Amino acid sequence: MAETDRRLARRLETAITSLLERRAETASICPSDVARDVYQGDDQGWRALMEPVRQAAWRLVAVGEVEVTQGGRPVTESEARGPIRIRRARP
Repeated sequence: MAETDRRLARRLETAITSLLERRAETASICPSDVARDVYQGDDQGWRALMEPVRQAAWRLVAVGEVEVTQGGRPVTESEARGPIRIRRARP
């Protein structure tokens, strides 16, 4: 992974955890919230960050920091189809 890709990956992971920290303990966020938070522009360029945000979420799932959900229930990467939400990992 190139250094610029690593920096972006870290920024996205940090944005996910930061956005979750600012929400209620049980709240979830949409990947688009993260993409918009990180994107530095006024146009629709944040959309190009959607897949990198999803990848960042799955990395955080792997280390037990977050869960990815659909319909309010945790899903694995291989199960996820369509829109997802991200929330803090639950015990």
